[in-house]
Formats: sequence, C-alpha cells, structure tokens
Amino acid sequence: MLDTKQSDAAPQQDEPRGCLFALSQPPLMIFLAVIGCLLLTAALHDLLWL
Repeated sequence: MLDTKQSDAAPQQDEPRGCLFALSQPPLMIFLAVIGCLLLTAALHDLLWL
C-alpha cells in the first residue's frame, strides 16, 4: 500500500532564504553585471579621456 504520511525529515518549505540565494538568481546577476560594466566604462572614460 502507498505510504502517504509526511516524514519528519522532510525539509520545511517556508524556511527563510538568505542573501546568497538572492545573488544566485540569473536575472539579478545579469542586472548587476550590466550596472557594473556601465560604472567601469564611466570610470575608464574619466581616467583615460578626460
């Protein structure tokens, strides 16, 4: 017969997630990479051409 009881060792679904989980999301990393590239481009422009 199929056992439908919840085991005690099952992970909880509502546990809080930290900052490392947020940083592992691809859309956030793409956004941060674009912002970082823009800042780097602006800094290099100021240093080399102004």
